[in-house]
Amino acid sequence: MTAHMRASAAIASLLFVLAVGGVAKTQPRLAAVVHEVKERDDVFALPPPGELRAATLGWTAAAVDVLWSQLLVAYGTHWSEHREFRNVSTYVDGIVELDPKFAPIYRYVGTLLAYRPLRGTEDDVRRARATLERGTRERPTDWRLWSDYGEFLAFVSPSFLSDPAEQAAWRKAGAEAMGHAVELGADADNALSAATLLTNAGRTHDAIRFLYRAYEFTSDPSMADVHEDIGNKLARLQATAWRQGADDADTVVGGRMVRELPFVDRSMYLLLGPMPNVDQCAGLAAGETLTCARDWMALVGSSLEDTAQSDSTTP
Repeated sequence: MTAHMRASAAIASLLFVLAVGGVAKTQPRLAAVVHEVKERDDVFALPPPGELRAATLGWTAAAVDVLWSQLLVAYGTHWSEHREFRNVSTYVDGIVELDPKFAPIYRYVGTLLAYRPLRGTEDDVRRARATLERGTRERPTDWRLWSDYGEFLAFVSPSFLSDPAEQAAWRKAGAEAMGHAVELGADADNALSAATLLTNAGRTHDAIRFLYRAYEFTSDPSMADVHEDIGNKLARLQATAWRQGADDADTVVGGRMVRELPFVDRSMYLLLGPMPNVDQCAGLAAGETLTCARDWMALVGSSLEDTAQSDSTTP
């Protein structure tokens, strides 16, 4: 081997050693940077939902399956690595855009958004509700979807909301959705939960009307136990409504008597009827107001009438 060849081999060996040393020195730092970037942000490589359909070139069903599987894998991976997963809504919007009737996305969207890694926000809950409402329009006869929608509004979402009035409104909407699910074929036991939610929201008469429909839907002998439970609940609510109506009427009559004829006994006052102010109630328009009513039914009849109507539905 000539001196020139030996010199070339030595230079090549030196370059190889330097390259190996450089890689060994820089690789850990570069790996740490890459790992940090992955932990901080995820990249969603597909176009926005509006352009996603065109990008699939007609293979929408396959694209939906791919997106759904990627979403589930990424969801589990982020939980295992304790990392934020901010792209859940992007996946959801893409799937709904490609296939608005895709049932699995509606069934799990509440969990995926409200309990996304590491915790969902109020905005996530609102997105989940909007998606579920889209599902009820796309699949109007799907009782499972209506049931999931109602349970999400009634039991999951209120803990993410800060306004008590809005929490109550969402629970009421959830109860109504659960009731509709029973009408479509859901488990009739949900009727009792929905009625309890409506009663707690101060909607006793709505609960009575809803339970009456549920009572009719469970008349089959195979559902005798649920039918009986609904009937018992309905009877208790009707009794409560009657007591409330009677209390309201008694309050109205007592207040008018103290102001108008405090010197007569109650029986005589009930016989005479309300005594409207003549000056204030002159003219046809004034005579139609509640303050100028001249009979008890006009004053207290609304609450009693509601109670009577609900009572007429007694099974």
